[in-house]
Amino acid sequence: TSHNLLCPPLEKHLQSSVGKTHDSERDMSNARPSKSVEWLQLELESGASSLLLLDCRSHELYESSHIESAINLAMTGLMLRRFRKGNIPIQTVIPKHEDKEKFLRRCKTDTVLLYDESCADWQDGGSPATTLSLLLNKLREDGCKAYFLEGGFVKFHTEYPEHCETLLDSSCPSSSPTIPVLGFGGLRISSDCSDGESDREPSSATESEESPVPSNQPDFPVQILPYLYLGCAKDSSNLDVLGQYNITYILNVTPNLPNVFEHKSHFRYKKIPISDHWSQNLSQFFPEAISFIDEARSKRCGILVHCLAGISRSVTVTVAYLMQRLNLSLNDAYDFVKRKKSNISPNFNFMGQLLDFERTLGRHTPCDNRSTSEEQLFFTTPTNHNVFQLETT
Repeated sequence: TSHNLLCPPLEKHLQSSVGKTHDSERDMSNARPSKSVEWLQLELESGASSLLLLDCRSHELYESSHIESAINLAMTGLMLRRFRKGNIPIQTVIPKHEDKEKFLRRCKTDTVLLYDESCADWQDGGSPATTLSLLLNKLREDGCKAYFLEGGFVKFHTEYPEHCETLLDSSCPSSSPTIPVLGFGGLRISSDCSDGESDREPSSATESEESPVPSNQPDFPVQILPYLYLGCAKDSSNLDVLGQYNITYILNVTPNLPNVFEHKSHFRYKKIPISDHWSQNLSQFFPEAISFIDEARSKRCGILVHCLAGISRSVTVTVAYLMQRLNLSLNDAYDFVKRKKSNISPNFNFMGQLLDFERTLGRHTPCDNRSTSEEQLFFTTPTNHNVFQLETT
């Protein structure tokens, strides 16, 4: 009797719960299919045995830093267009064979979590406006339990950096062969036809016979002056290293690497959105870069100048600073940096811009016999005819 008395409300409660469950399942495609960074941290702490992580960022950002165990999806512009048309399966955009096998083996059984840099462009309607949302929709259509990470890599790296890793080794080396030109053993010509959105760096460096590169490059950013440090992307995301060298100013010479600690009030950032490519005009940014480095010096703070690999763009800016502030010729400034960091390799066009900058400053490299007035205080850049005023030293 008592059982019958309890049954109606219990039955009503169960029917309500089941109804909500079915409603939830029917509405799943309309909800935000996301997981929090806290959820991911707990999964990783417990071994993540049933989690498949997919990194939807560029290969360069993935190499710079990524969440542990994540697989990178190399989605080029051409592949993205083909993927939108439904011409290729997802595993096609996974570059490594072992990662393809891992994906095919686990995508239907594991929870699949995708992330990009910040998920800032996610649309609640599920419209495939980004690579991440396009892949997410495709995975869910294929029956996968797929979600995206709220806040993306930036938020997760900010809160749980211990679960992030990098593929860049400690030397952040380069891979293009170098060409000895004008006495600079580390010069190279970039043949990459970059569209300006990628941030490519080669992966190993060769030097001329007169200037061999030791294999044991420094583990941390290289101190060029008491307050000026030269480094790579990995250095810019290591909070312990930045604190060790009192670095609170960071000059980011890339178009797409994040200012990782911008949310922390004691850090000051400046971004120079230049790719490592022969078509790029880096010299137009020399005045503001030099001013930013001077600001760090005046505040008695360390400053890190970095690009992706720490061998081309950041080196060019550092050499320009030494030329103006220490009254050095291009040869002397280049050699000064090379003695500190032997694997430097600015691309040929950037060296041409430094030669123009040197003539502007009224100094001479032995290979440059043209005369220049010491009073010249303005310069134009190779691909920009605007005139920039220089401060006298």
